[in-house]
Amino acid sequence: MDWNELHQQLFADSWNEELGLHRSNYAFRGRPLAGEQLTTSLARLGGNTEAIERPLLRHFRKYAARDAVPVDSTWNWLALAQHHGLPTRLLDWTYSPYVALHFATARPEGDGAVWMVDYVRAHERAPKKLREQLERESANVFTTEMIGAVAKDFDDLADLGEFVVFVEPPSFDERIVNQYALFSLSSQPDLALDRDLLHKIVIPAELKWEVRDKLDQANITERVLFPGLDGLSRWLARYYAPRR
Repeated sequence: MDWNELHQQLFADSWNEELGLHRSNYAFRGRPLAGEQLTTSLARLGGNTEAIERPLLRHFRKYAARDAVPVDSTWNWLALAQHHGLPTRLLDWTYSPYVALHFATARPEGDGAVWMVDYVRAHERAPKKLREQLERESANVFTTEMIGAVAKDFDDLADLGEFVVFVEPPSFDERIVNQYALFSLSSQPDLALDRDLLHKIVIPAELKWEVRDKLDQANITERVLFPGLDGLSRWLARYYAPRR
């Protein structure tokens, strides 16, 4: 694989005939090691996920700032918790293939991967009540408010059946905005995405440096994706580090 072939795969099927525009139905997730699976941080924590999920979120809400979310709802708190590293049933995705490439090339050693998921097809399999919310809002992706209009809590969501939907979180900070982020939300804490919705692109280790250099030129860097002094320091440390 080379840079051109990588682009062809990332932007395949992006033409939307109805809109007359290039608007991909895919979300992207980049991982530095191709062998990693699409498992949530809650699943990776191990143990009984149903038993530990509520206490995790309850204590996060207890100790977080009272005004940390724009509206007090389970889904806003869950999105904020995921954003700050708490193990949750959510999985991070981005609309941007370049942002996904950034994370796929975060480590130079080993093959990386970009996962692509067709979220439009995923929503065609969602329960009727949720599909009606999308139609009412003329949307392709849910907001936390739209989820909350149908399901107030985990039990309400589980009662709708087994499914995975995609949710845009509130704009908590510049990081979540700059990363063009969205989350997949499953109705069960350990429910996986349907395999036929997924496509995996393996990025050979020998291609990573070229991808990384071109992302730097396109301004897809730690300084932009992690605004603040921490992101700036990470970018400079990587940019000036000698290559082995």
